[in-house]
Amino acid sequence: MADTTHFYIDGSWVAPVSPAIADVINPATEEPAGRIGLGSAADVDRAVAAARRAFPAFSATSREERLALFTRIVESFKARRADMAKAVTAEMGAPAWLAWEIQTASSIIYFEDAAAVLRDFEFDTLKGNTLLTHEAIGVCGLITPWNWPLNQIVTKLAPALAAGCTVVLKPSELSPLSAHILAEVLHDAGVPKGVFNLVNGTGPVVGEAIAAHPDIDMVSFTGSTRAGVQVAKAAADTVKRVHQELGGKSANIILADADLDLAVTDGVNRCFINSGQSCIAPTRMLVPRALLPEIVERARAIAETVVVGDPTLGETGMGPVAGIAQFTKVQGMIETGIAEGATLVAGGPGRPDGIESGYFVRPTIFADVDPDMTIARQEIFGPVLSILAYDDEEEAIRIANDSVYGLAGYVYSRDEEHARRTAARIRAGRIFINNPPFDFNAPFGGYKQSGNGRELGDHGMREFLEVKAVLGYAR
Repeated sequence: MADTTHFYIDGSWVAPVSPAIADVINPATEEPAGRIGLGSAADVDRAVAAARRAFPAFSATSREERLALFTRIVESFKARRADMAKAVTAEMGAPAWLAWEIQTASSIIYFEDAAAVLRDFEFDTLKGNTLLTHEAIGVCGLITPWNWPLNQIVTKLAPALAAGCTVVLKPSELSPLSAHILAEVLHDAGVPKGVFNLVNGTGPVVGEAIAAHPDIDMVSFTGSTRAGVQVAKAAADTVKRVHQELGGKSANIILADADLDLAVTDGVNRCFINSGQSCIAPTRMLVPRALLPEIVERARAIAETVVVGDPTLGETGMGPVAGIAQFTKVQGMIETGIAEGATLVAGGPGRPDGIESGYFVRPTIFADVDPDMTIARQEIFGPVLSILAYDDEEEAIRIANDSVYGLAGYVYSRDEEHARRTAARIRAGRIFINNPPFDFNAPFGGYKQSGNGRELGDHGMREFLEVKAVLGYAR
């Protein structure tokens, strides 16, 4: 791997303007997994200037040229997939199987799907005498999180490149190592210099410089709602487009006619995957009050089978949370749940038995959770499930929608029409009915404080395009 203390700018690896080094901590060992340079506004200036220079030529490339580039990117990515999976495990603690089967596999699919969208996209449409043409928006700043480090880069980068944009990427300083390998992948694939640029650093420094930069035309951010508000404020003075995918507190409505084997197993596992560090995790399980005792026992049994430990081992089902700050937050939320009177069903405070170091959290389930409790309202971003009882479906819908978030929702029912009616009433951007096959082209984004705009598929491509109306084009 190239020197990770350097940045990738204008097709080359360059040292920071004002060198500052930070360790990347392996959350399973609490030891350094690597080092990165921390950038400044001056580094962002260099990267933006390179992207601005590259934009006219790259935005003018043909559909065929960009499709050929995507073919080379996918081939280059596959050649380095094992390296990237190891980096994801080291930098944020994803179990090796998860890093291989989902973290890296999804990134390949998203590049391929963006190419498929590009292949069929209608950039020009004639409406009467007016031509509607879609053009690349310009230089895009991408600010990405630590929980799905490659995935969340590619869901932005792939459509941006397909649209003809140039980019400046700031990955999370907690999990930046896989992004450096991705930069090598893009370089080896022949991405023209200046089209892709990478600057490491913190949100308050590099992230804010990207959001506020007058020569960046769009910023796409994924992270907490709190940080998203700061990005939007920093971007406001330059009236740039701001795309945001923010927090979630997704409700999982298990209806009385649901298949409980499917609903409870899927609900618990979806909550715990990636150590609960997924914005669409179904962290509020809403269940009929009459079924509460049975569902609680089923959930407890599932939680007790989760193997927590060394993420490099094949039998590990759940690794650590990503760092000390997240570990401290999750432990505090578990203590809050107990203090506010929820019933601890599984897990609890502290590390799992037999684990003395690393940022490992017990897979935790609470029952008898009131909708007004902190653990039912705030995003925990850890392996903590809250089970709430409802008396009728109207109450279930009210509880589900009584949130500042609206990213995802889940419904389980043996009656498909019943499930559809319920799904239609949930105010969220993505709804899952009865554990469906994953659709990599389905638009992804949220209502309310879960963000604005959409990623993936045609909708994701359109986020990176401007629409120009040429009147009098036809006579």
